[in-house]
Amino acid sequence: MPAPAANLVPPPAQGQPPLARRALYEDVADQLRQRIFARALEPGAWIDELKIAAELGISRTPLREALKVLAVEGLVTMKPRRGAYVAETSRDDVTQVYHLLALLESDAAAEVARKATDDQLAELQALHDRLERTVKQRDTFFAINEAFHFKLLEIADNRWRRQIVTDLRKIMKINRHHSLFRQGRLEDSLVEHRALMTALLARDARRVARLMKEHFEHGLEAAA
Repeated sequence: MPAPAANLVPPPAQGQPPLARRALYEDVADQLRQRIFARALEPGAWIDELKIAAELGISRTPLREALKVLAVEGLVTMKPRRGAYVAETSRDDVTQVYHLLALLESDAAAEVARKATDDQLAELQALHDRLERTVKQRDTFFAINEAFHFKLLEIADNRWRRQIVTDLRKIMKINRHHSLFRQGRLEDSLVEHRALMTALLARDARRVARLMKEHFEHGLEAAA
């Protein structure tokens, strides 16, 4: 029988307050989310609760709680008397997600161009430099690309926008991870990031906003 899923947190340093313990269902949601993103669970696939509970060495209760979390995120669809299925995204779904992300992230990027400190711009430059070095390493490139976008949101410092974008990107991630792998898309994405970084360093907010919108438009074309 497989060992139960780990649900441990490191002990706090001496003199520090204890860390909050994550609920088991949150760890299970993380595992299922990664399976969906990696296509180990394909869009439209039925989620075999008994099989997954056995694999993780847990009862179905935390699994069902995890599925509810993923349903709220739009990654899972719950069907009465039929169970849970990995969500499928239509062309319209993808178009709408990219449209909203283009609006929200272009606004955030323009704000960064206006108010970021030199140190914050240096952090973005460091992430961009890593993109330059990893364009031939697809999984690494994708992770750093996402980190760059989230760093922009962090610097822009609007928690409501960041939460909305985080949720939208979970839907986009089902498609985007593979659209980036289309012939030449990684290289094109890097060129777009290069122009964006140049505009950020120049603190040209208007150009930054335009380039970010174009970046998402090209991403949508690749996801078609």
